[in-house]
Amino acid sequence: MSEPFQTEYRAFLATCPRGLEELLADELRTLGCEPLKTTVAGVHFQGDLAAAYRACLWSRLANRIVLCLVRDEGIESPDSLRQAVTNVDWARHLRPGATLAVDFHGRSDQIRHTRFGAQTVKDGVVDALQTAGRSRPDVDLQNPDLRLYAHLHRGRLTLGVDLSGESLHRRGYRRDVGHAPLKENLAAALLLRAGWPERLRAGEHLVDPLCGAGTLLIEAALMAADMAPNLSREYFGFHGWVQHDEALWHELKREAEARASIGRKRCRNRLFGFDQSPPALAAAKANAMRAGIPALIAFKGASLEQLHRPAELDEAARGLVIANPPYGERLGELPELVTLYAELGEGVRRAFPGWRLAVFTGNPDLGHRIGLRADKQYSLKNGQLDAKLLLMNVTPAAAADAPVKSQGAARSDGAQMFANRLEKNRKRLKKWLKQSGETCYRLYDADMPEYALAIDVYGDRVHVQEYAPPRSVNADQAQKRLFDALQVIPEVLDVDAGQVVIKRREKQSGKAQYRKQASTGERFQVREGRARLWVNLRDYLDTGLFLDHRPVRRMLAELASGARFLNLFCYTAAATVHAALGTERDGGAMASVSVDLSNTYLEWARDNFALNGLDSARHRVVRDDCLRWLENASAEFDLIFLDPPTFSNSKKMEGTLDVQRDHVRLVELGMARLAPGGTLVFSNNQRRFQLDAGLVERFAVKDISARTFDPDFQRRPDIHHVFLIRHREVE
Repeated sequence: MSEPFQTEYRAFLATCPRGLEELLADELRTLGCEPLKTTVAGVHFQGDLAAAYRACLWSRLANRIVLCLVRDEGIESPDSLRQAVTNVDWARHLRPGATLAVDFHGRSDQIRHTRFGAQTVKDGVVDALQTAGRSRPDVDLQNPDLRLYAHLHRGRLTLGVDLSGESLHRRGYRRDVGHAPLKENLAAALLLRAGWPERLRAGEHLVDPLCGAGTLLIEAALMAADMAPNLSREYFGFHGWVQHDEALWHELKREAEARASIGRKRCRNRLFGFDQSPPALAAAKANAMRAGIPALIAFKGASLEQLHRPAELDEAARGLVIANPPYGERLGELPELVTLYAELGEGVRRAFPGWRLAVFTGNPDLGHRIGLRADKQYSLKNGQLDAKLLLMNVTPAAAADAPVKSQGAARSDGAQMFANRLEKNRKRLKKWLKQSGETCYRLYDADMPEYALAIDVYGDRVHVQEYAPPRSVNADQAQKRLFDALQVIPEVLDVDAGQVVIKRREKQSGKAQYRKQASTGERFQVREGRARLWVNLRDYLDTGLFLDHRPVRRMLAELASGARFLNLFCYTAAATVHAALGTERDGGAMASVSVDLSNTYLEWARDNFALNGLDSARHRVVRDDCLRWLENASAEFDLIFLDPPTFSNSKKMEGTLDVQRDHVRLVELGMARLAPGGTLVFSNNQRRFQLDAGLVERFAVKDISARTFDPDFQRRPDIHHVFLIRHREVE
């Protein structure tokens, strides 16, 4: 028999995500609770049992409702924690034979792990029950009859019975949550901050143009239908609590069911969800069905470009457009997202002028791409990520504020200047590209200091490298310019934003240049002269093809007829492919050896050989330290390509390699393997490189760097240095 004490006021704690404390306090007041004070991620309140039950049933923001049994100070040691727990009469809360679980949060100098803290609390409960002559309770971490909540911070202990059980944000309507889902109580908070309840009462409507699995729409529909968010939950934590009042709970639930029945029938607000993903729409419809409000939401398949005012709404209709677009936590995601945010702004201005727009994003800089000024914003947390809710009025005047219009999205003055430079460069290279047939080339290389990017075109794809700005450059301005560029590039080059890859180029050391950046495995073929080569724009800092060395590879093809070819630091062996294929007039190398330390790139080299039908018996790859290999080699070669990195400290190497310091030794070892009459092509990318004078005295050396730049690289004549080195006796 439960104890009828519903009129007795007790102390409670409602927990919530950080940033929602004030909203939760306001909500608790409407539920008959009396907030006492807010704390980090929680609100202390008092009320009777009916108020606590109401909070479990109706709170759209809380995670847990805890009946506080202990609030003690000076709890630092395990013994003091255990004693504080023992002082509670647990027989009034835990039935004989019932199972128990403890959720422990926080720490002290002596209690450093939550598992140890939970164990100590459990031991205190056991001590108290055994002292009272009760048997030891079993622990069930998954589905306990009674769940305890304990929080310890700076010696202050809060301990109580978790009346909610499973977190209240889990309403039960979502089965397949998808990638990085928006939690239900955070979605409700966004709607509250965006003023949805007020707009509901004014008869306005709601649209989510990127609805995904429909969480925002479903939470909005639950509000519109006056439905308790946890009405369909069958089990709460209080069901296993000794003092649970089933009659009181039944009365409150019946009242909520009646309100929901009336609310669904009276709702005249229209809610619409758009998404271009059929699986997302299917999940959203299933979620809405489980939530009990399928008739209140219309889901439509459409991209942002196709966003339109639903035919069900007349021109005078007003409402709220709310969206939770992707944030771009990784640099490589930005090209598509810059376009997406711009399209969101354009679509909303086109379809919903006069409405209110709310955008929740973890990247406010992307929010600026929308092209509307936020008149209000709220800082919130999405998990561990800092995020902001941006609120904007959608007015035709806002669209006109942008100085220049592109294919759809507005451009800033700086973005237009950048677009003009890209167009100018395309025009300058057009004739050469047509004559040469090259499809992989550099279009832009920090031509404008404000836009410190290198932009390479690979057919219908674009590889963008951002030069990391110095500390003297304002980071916010640098980010804005990057987004300007990423908006413009797909438009000017007429490529899909998904085919634009962005990376940051910083000073590298050792193997960092070759460290894997992603694992997409997304590679494709390009043609360069007679060679076909595999390229991967996403997974590594470099792509598998150094475009500035294109003229050097052509030269190697011309020199390689009938030669024995050696490629040192071969990377993906693109140079070997050219040498092996030769020119249309002359044959290629009769045999080759390509040496590198990286298994990844040697496997890439083998794939390049197979792509071009090269015989692996005549064209070999060798995994070794090039210095060590040269020291032990005995074969002679007619043509050697020596292209070492500027610096390397790979763990696979003996010591480090510095091209300025070590080039003499490298060239000497290479020349020892060069046959009489042969040529060693020595190349490197050390911008301030100086060839040792002693090498010039001992060998016939010709600096041909100026001849090794095609029109796309002539702006940066220091990007590499190339020397032809021969034995003097052949002069």
